[in-house]
Amino acid sequence: MNFRKATIHDVPTLVELLADDPLGKTREDFQIPLPNAYLKAFEQINADPQQELMVVENANSEIVGTLQLSFIQYLTYRGGIRAQLEAVRIRKDQRGLGIGKTMLQWAIKRAKERQAHVLQLTTDKKRPDAIKFYEGLGFIASHEGMKLHLK
Repeated sequence: MNFRKATIHDVPTLVELLADDPLGKTREDFQIPLPNAYLKAFEQINADPQQELMVVENANSEIVGTLQLSFIQYLTYRGGIRAQLEAVRIRKDQRGLGIGKTMLQWAIKRAKERQAHVLQLTTDKKRPDAIKFYEGLGFIASHEGMKLHLK
């Protein structure tokens, strides 16, 4: 598998991956042409050195997965860096082949390279299989997360 930073040309495929999921169907708007909001978001992500939007390709150079790492500098933990993992998706026909494990191992290694002291993620409570998967890789549910949706 090949990991590389996403390009603007990858965005439609990435949005399709994000939308191909029971929860993603309710919050994404995958269509061609792609809504401009996704392209604008990509430009902002791509311009920020603290963001790494990645694609994972198979041996045929097909995109089979994606993830986004954000590196957050803060004062606590003696000026520590927190790595936030988001939007982990694997193409439906490629699930169960070990790609997710390889992607998470890559993310852990990358967070260490960037000297983060913690790699965190959130997953919806409606995704029990994802929770079990993350726990199997050593993640623990150490905090209670809360959200306030502003729209």
